[in-house]
Amino acid sequence: MNAPSGLGDSGAPTSSPSISWTDQRLVGACLRGDERAWSLLVEKYKSLVYSIAIRHGASPDEAADLFQTVWVDVYKELGSLRKRDSLRSWLISVTRHKCYHWRRKHHREMLSRTEIASLESDHRLAVDPIPLDDLERDQLVREAIYTLPERCRELIQLLFYSQPPLRYREVAQQLGLAIGSIGFIRGRCLKRLQRTLEKHGLT
Repeated sequence: MNAPSGLGDSGAPTSSPSISWTDQRLVGACLRGDERAWSLLVEKYKSLVYSIAIRHGASPDEAADLFQTVWVDVYKELGSLRKRDSLRSWLISVTRHKCYHWRRKHHREMLSRTEIASLESDHRLAVDPIPLDDLERDQLVREAIYTLPERCRELIQLLFYSQPPLRYREVAQQLGLAIGSIGFIRGRCLKRLQRTLEKHGLT
């Protein structure tokens, strides 16, 4: 999917986009038709969107479909976003909306006609299982990781986000490091991450 273009953004040309850019700056570049900025925007928030779908009970395949649907909507509506610095909250709302309707459809397909009648008054499907604060916090942690030096970023991703979890030996092989150095580098990187999180009041 190419970046949205021709949407009338008046910002001046900028340097090559970076995932560390603010949402406002990335969105501005997207609206100027910068495909690199669009790719980075998806990269920045892909885990957030996917995790919401999974935590709503979607299978990996269903979550992948929801992921695509969400980004199609974002692609279409990005130009109408008034507060670009509120992109994260808006994206959470879009994803929740898609997941809510997916859950309703999924449940309706599994119910008898008698049960469907009672479903309309059942408020349980409208209750989002994920507190907004948790979603915001998880995304801020991911964004803090993006600001780390490349080696720290890769190390943390391999140690804490790989499924299944990797052993030190496997991490060392992938990064070309000595096994004995992983623990030391891990501690140093986590301290840098902690300092970044403290700036955002997350520790």
